[in-house]
Amino acid sequence: MKNILQIGFGPLGVQIGKYIAQKKTVKTLAVVDIAPSLKGKLLSELDEDLPTDVTIFSSVKEAVEDLKVKPDVAIITTVSSLQKLIPQVEEVAKYGIPVISTCEELSYPWKLQPELSKRLDDICKTHNIACLGTGVNPGFLMDYLPSVFSSISKDIEHITVERIQNASPRRIPFQQKIGAGLSIENFRKKEATGTLRHVGLQESVYLLASSIGITLDEVTESLEPVIADTEVASEAIQVKKGEARGVEQIAHGYKNGVCKIKMHFKAAIDEPRSYDKVTIKGTPNFSSEIDGGINGDIATCAITINCINSILKAPAGLQTMRSITVPGFIN
Repeated sequence: MKNILQIGFGPLGVQIGKYIAQKKTVKTLAVVDIAPSLKGKLLSELDEDLPTDVTIFSSVKEAVEDLKVKPDVAIITTVSSLQKLIPQVEEVAKYGIPVISTCEELSYPWKLQPELSKRLDDICKTHNIACLGTGVNPGFLMDYLPSVFSSISKDIEHITVERIQNASPRRIPFQQKIGAGLSIENFRKKEATGTLRHVGLQESVYLLASSIGITLDEVTESLEPVIADTEVASEAIQVKKGEARGVEQIAHGYKNGVCKIKMHFKAAIDEPRSYDKVTIKGTPNFSSEIDGGINGDIATCAITINCINSILKAPAGLQTMRSITVPGFIN
């Protein structure tokens, strides 16, 4: 039995908690969340599908000192920012607990944030723990999966990765993050603050490039609103004609002036067709498409849990999906 300390109990943390409760070989020992309204509550008070014997604490120190058993792994589902995540990882690392996080910037931070990456790597090695950033995207669909596909290539000229998704069934924070329901003016204002976008697209480009042995000279990224032609809605958000119903981002990775990797991400309310597609131009040429796409919320929760055995086998330091052993389903 692998014992888990969950840190962060928003919609994603709650869903992971529910999935763990259905497992035979994994158990949540305690939850940490800074929300004052959650302190001291049992998980079952929040949802009947959650355990009746697990308490929410306001700090890692309180949780670990209260537990009779040391957690095997901490799962952190709190922030997208690497800078904000590092103090949280350091707090856990002091107790010698390995970390898996859904922080998007953690998925492959070496190129974009080298100083922070080294700082986190040093923290992990000092306390002899491994730390991994994962999720469905970044962490799987647009980087790890095409990396696996590349293993059957004799040579590669170019890789295109597309993730087009209808955001209507996604959790509310995701719909808000892609700007659904905002006027174009407000969309641009939020874009300027860096709070409106799919986080991790460039990290995915660099992870894939590293996997196929390419050192890129330049990575560019564009971001545009997907504008509603008619009024559309999800269960939580109403979008008027002319407002943003989502976001479209395109990244290109260049080597010697030639585009070697293109990534196309689009998520919007009422998007007519969802799919995930990898196209490799090389020997052989081929495309692989997942019709209907992968539900991001389900897959992110699942892969986070299914990486537990891999992180426990990993050496100390900052790891990526490329450096750990291949994860698989945990019962």
